[in-house]
Amino acid sequence: MSLTSEEKQQKLDELNEFIAQHKHDKGALMPVMQKAQDLFGYLSLETQSIIAEALNVSVAEVYGVATFYAQFSLEPKGAYVIGVCTGTACYVKGSGKIFDLFSEKLGIGNGQCTPDGKFSLDACRCIGACGLAPVLTVNDEVYGKLTDDDVDKILKKYQAM
Repeated sequence: MSLTSEEKQQKLDELNEFIAQHKHDKGALMPVMQKAQDLFGYLSLETQSIIAEALNVSVAEVYGVATFYAQFSLEPKGAYVIGVCTGTACYVKGSGKIFDLFSEKLGIGNGQCTPDGKFSLDACRCIGACGLAPVLTVNDEVYGKLTDDDVDKILKKYQAM
């Protein structure tokens, strides 16, 4: 699911406009990075370099912020982002095995995206639904009280979309 050169340029123009509006604001780095993530879905090295140059900071500083905060991704995400909770309650109830099953069936590891761009898989910390443990999300949809059998059902649902 890559962008055409026209779409990419349109997004770059929008990012540059946002940067121009905020570059003199104190603490502009985070909002600019968030805007870039919203536009592109992740922060590529190219995008990090553009931000660094425009805000007169080092790429290392942009990278440091991007890797410190979980909201930022350095890799493209799939159309369907599967987030398996690995918080204590979920892990004790088997989320580790659920994660491993998704990883095996999709052929990807934590933080990776399938080659077709359809799915990405993330192990995440507590999502606040401990009473439904083990829990996962697919984009904004929550699935709880999961069993091994649910993995195939969930994948089939989204593969059909």
